[in-house]
Amino acid sequence: CSFLLYAVNGLQARTFGVWTLLSSVIRCLCAIDIRNRTLYHITLFTFFLALAHFLSEVFIYHTAALTVGVMAPLMVASFSIMGMLIGLQYLEVEALSQNKKKN
Repeated sequence: CSFLLYAVNGLQARTFGVWTLLSSVIRCLCAIDIRNRTLYHITLFTFFLALAHFLSEVFIYHTAALTVGVMAPLMVASFSIMGMLIGLQYLEVEALSQNKKKN
C-alpha cells in the first residue's frame, strides 16, 4: 500500500497551527465553564472535526499512514467524544434537576 507524500508549504503549516490553537482555546474555555451547554457542544464538535480530518487523511486522501503520529490524535478524539457524550447526559440530568428545584 503506497501513500502519496505531499509537501506542506508555510501557509498550510500556519493554518493547521492556528486551527490547533483555536481548538485548544475552545477546549480550555469549556474546561473552565463546563456547564455552558453551547460551549460544550462547540467543544464536542471540535473533536468530531479532528476525528473526521484525520480519518479522511488516512482513508480517503491517503496522505497519512496509520502510524503512532496519526493514531494518537485519532485515539484522543475518539475517547474525548465518548467522554463528552457521557458528560452531556450528566449535564442534561443536572439541568433537569435544577429546573425542578426552581419550580
